[in-house]
Amino acid sequence: MKRRLLFALAALVAALSMGCASLDERQREWIFQPSDRSWGGSAELAREMDDVWIEFDSKVTGEPVKLHGLWLASEKNPASGPVLLYLHGARWNVAGSAPRIRRMQELGFSVLAIDYRGFGKSTQALPSEDMAYEDARIAWDWLAARYPGRQRFIFGHSLGGAIAIDLASRVEDERGTIVEGTFTSIPDVASTMKWGWLPVGPLITQRFESIRKVDKVGSPLLVVHGSNDRLIESGLGRRLYEAATGAKRFILVEGGSHFSTMSMGQPQYREALKELFSLR
Repeated sequence: MKRRLLFALAALVAALSMGCASLDERQREWIFQPSDRSWGGSAELAREMDDVWIEFDSKVTGEPVKLHGLWLASEKNPASGPVLLYLHGARWNVAGSAPRIRRMQELGFSVLAIDYRGFGKSTQALPSEDMAYEDARIAWDWLAARYPGRQRFIFGHSLGGAIAIDLASRVEDERGTIVEGTFTSIPDVASTMKWGWLPVGPLITQRFESIRKVDKVGSPLLVVHGSNDRLIESGLGRRLYEAATGAKRFILVEGGSHFSTMSMGQPQYREALKELFSLR
């Protein structure tokens, strides 16, 4: 993702000559990198999970949409335990998050993980910020209808963290929100990169400005970052945490990368869930 974003920064100024519509489409391609691919052995882990299909008519595009998701019930308390909406990051499909989904199950959650439009088996379209926000909200409402009365949590990794913050800022029935390896805004991410001195901020259409929304999150917020995250600097996660105004906790996992933080920080996760959300 970082290499592609670096290329995007260099190309943004030249792309102005293509017109606003083309510039927007290029950014959507660069930021989401939609695909039907997973990585490593994650697809095999996903085979143990149940397929979920959610259909709706999009208010953003005016077209029918079908979202594909994976469901993994809690082994501790499948009938009445907490449920979690898992929102993945860029590039890989939902099966690519199977190891993290499994770890959230080990922490006591039943997990619904979805692919946004353009990813995996979901409706094929070029994703946008507004479309991803809508997909997350529809999945959240699906969970409420399917599992009424159960505590529901929101989780987002990387780009999915920005989608999680947006969702949490708009709903009032979440018990808690967890984000990992995420950021304050796309312009801020761009500014930390090799060509961050280029004045491209005003040209970015897919802004994902979590920093402007996090103070509207009404539930306890857990922000997790790896100290060795080379894609999203941990300082951006810390700034996001500092901007939150409610109950909150920040975890810096020493040695954790953008992809290994959850596996390395599982004990810290467990402690934070107990203290911040009263989950055991």
